[in-house]
Amino acid sequence: MSENESKENAAENTQRQVNIQKIYIKDASFEAPHTPRIFSEEWQPEIGVQLQNAALAVGDNTYEVVLTVTITAKVGDKTAYLAEVHQAGIFEISGIERDKIPHLLGSYCPHTLFPYLRQALHDLVSKGGFPDFIMAPINFEAIFQDQMQKKQQQQADTVQDQAAH
Repeated sequence: MSENESKENAAENTQRQVNIQKIYIKDASFEAPHTPRIFSEEWQPEIGVQLQNAALAVGDNTYEVVLTVTITAKVGDKTAYLAEVHQAGIFEISGIERDKIPHLLGSYCPHTLFPYLRQALHDLVSKGGFPDFIMAPINFEAIFQDQMQKKQQQQADTVQDQAAH
């Protein structure tokens, strides 16, 4: 690589930026409808996890990304607890091609928010009097790629349906 190429790459990289302006809890809730009786039952919960990610432009090159997780723990037919956290962040994205921004918002930003969300969930559950809940790591890149493949398939199916009519 020549010195000019190296300087061009360095200049290009300094222009491409994703800056975290703020990370915050947008919403959090915890319900334990069957306490205190649920504490005397054998703790063999069935855990359900729902995950969502949303992004919203809030200004020029500025986006709010909200990672939402809902955890439902059931013992038998009783809900032991329901914990939900909306972990949010404001990200400024500059110098990146428009077609690459959805990838950042769907993969990089949720990955950045995840440790904060995991800690908030852990705190809610343990303060609710239940055994520690530590959420397993999530591959946001794989989730994003899967969503893009499904979207492309739906678009292809729509085109085929329109061509058939």
